Amino acid sequence: MSETLGEVTIRPAEVADAPEISRVHTASWQEAYAGIVPAEYLDSLDPKNREPMWTEHLRNGPRDGVLTWIALSGDHALGFASLGPCRDEDAARNEQEIYSMYLDPGMWGKGVARDLLRTVLGEVKPPVPVSLWVLADSERGRHFYRRHGFFPDGTERLRDVGGQDLLELRYRRR
Repeated sequence: MSETLGEVTIRPAEVADAPEISRVHTASWQEAYAGIVPAEYLDSLDPKNREPMWTEHLRNGPRDGVLTWIALSGDHALGFASLGPCRDEDAARNEQEIYSMYLDPGMWGKGVARDLLRTVLGEVKPPVPVSLWVLADSERGRHFYRRHGFFPDGTERLRDVGGQDLLELRYRRR
């Protein structure tokens, strides 16, 4: 992706967006989690393998109460984010959760993530709380969420990624 950023459109994702979302998801993981997630796992990621999962998710998401937005420049995906009912056992009945938010690494620091997050949060009516999980070692991710009003609430969990247990922290925004 070039350094100049044309017009960015953010809209609800459609099933036809699955290939582009899969590409961004894979590239973002490989860049953002290098040195955190086992290298052999990151090297094994392939957008073609994620595409069926995203196709199914985008087909079923609205029925499951999960919405995904995509940020585009033309027909090229810059990033995406998904929001739905919070899956945590201790969640309030109306609490929402950001399930995923990833950007093409070439778009980091260009304001696309900020605009995408604002779009997602615009769907949540105050005072509904919003939570998300972020890898403890993802300094960039943690800093981004803190800048946008999310703070760790003290809840942690281990997540197996590529055969390694990684610590995740829950962040909340009220």
